[in-house]
Amino acid sequence: MPETVSLDAALARLDTSIDRLSAAVQRRRGADGTIADLRDEVTRLGEDRSRLALDLDGAMLRAGRLEDANKEVSRRLVAAMESIRAVLDAHGG
Repeated sequence: MPETVSLDAALARLDTSIDRLSAAVQRRRGADGTIADLRDEVTRLGEDRSRLALDLDGAMLRAGRLEDANKEVSRRLVAAMESIRAVLDAHGG
């Protein structure tokens, strides 16, 4: 009979160990999934950053062109106003 008790105790410990191992495997699978999800998110963030950097570069280029065009328009307006003044002054006006 003591052998049966010892065998039952050993089987109970084995079942407990298997349950613990199974729980550890499940935790590991969850952790691996989380790591994969985080890697995917980092990849997506990197792609978004690259796209946003390209968009920003394009916007800055357009802003520079607009600023240059604005300066050119201002220069032409000043020249036109000076021409008009000269004509008015020449014609007494």
